[in-house]
Amino acid sequence: MNTSMQKRPTLNPLLRTLLLAGGTVALLAGCVSTQPEVGGGSKSAVTGAAGGATTENANSALEKCDQSLGTLAVVEDQNATWYQYLRNYKLGSTVPVIRMMIQQSNCFVIVERGAAMNNMNTERALRDTGEMRGNSNFGKGQMVAADYTMSPSIQFSQNTGGMGGALGGFSGGLGLLGAVAGGLKTNEAATTLIMIDNRSGVQLAAAEGTAKNTDFNLMGGLFGGALGGGAGGYSNSPEGKIIIAAFADSYNQLVKAVRNYKAQTVKGGLGTGGALGVQGGSTAAAQEMEQQPAKPAPASTRKPAPAKKPATATTAPK
Repeated sequence: MNTSMQKRPTLNPLLRTLLLAGGTVALLAGCVSTQPEVGGGSKSAVTGAAGGATTENANSALEKCDQSLGTLAVVEDQNATWYQYLRNYKLGSTVPVIRMMIQQSNCFVIVERGAAMNNMNTERALRDTGEMRGNSNFGKGQMVAADYTMSPSIQFSQNTGGMGGALGGFSGGLGLLGAVAGGLKTNEAATTLIMIDNRSGVQLAAAEGTAKNTDFNLMGGLFGGALGGGAGGYSNSPEGKIIIAAFADSYNQLVKAVRNYKAQTVKGGLGTGGALGVQGGSTAAAQEMEQQPAKPAPASTRKPAPAKKPATATTAPK
């Protein structure tokens, strides 16, 4: 029999489809690029712009306020461990995106307390040299105070196997399907925003937010990262979009809380010693405690009085 007439073995339809798709993507990734598209990047949870109380293309899910509640500065602790993790993921400061989100909400008016303060001080130094024009209007008393300070922080979560481990277990002898399944991973991040009153140092509000996504890293699973980061939506660690989405969740929770804000109160006033006095203390609570009469012990703890012995009858001598 002519061997050329023999029936060739057929590939599994799913395997054939994946191979064709993978080869096509690999080919395109190596030789084709498109022109940059203005505004064509994938969107994150915080988008658009803000100008005063006006916003443009803001996320409709962002909480809004009809009236601002005060001026606010955003300051992050660059010595914190979470900030060092940002560098590992090649991410910069969280302040710019948080500030834009806050301005878009119109709940607070942002004031500069970051790196641009150096430029502001430079202008004032020029004023002091007398070299500025007379109508520059850089006189004293024009800086706006920050009523509040907001501090962000991030709690990173390690990338989990997610669905990849489960699907890979059912791949059987089909190694390619196992590679595809291994590219499905879950990324999670949690963030916290804390707001402090600058005059008193009292914490006014705190909120936590979370975000999660599934990384469909299909080409990374097929070609072992031969295409750079593969065709996955995100890398295998929490990064930009996840963190931004978590901060948006944090901020929405915080705005909901401060809309119904009710100040905490302490008897006697904040910072005057509190309501818990200690013996010999000088605070109002301690002195009040000293003046109160000692309370009798509860009946259950009192010791019963000893029973009296009955008197014995005596007989007179005869």
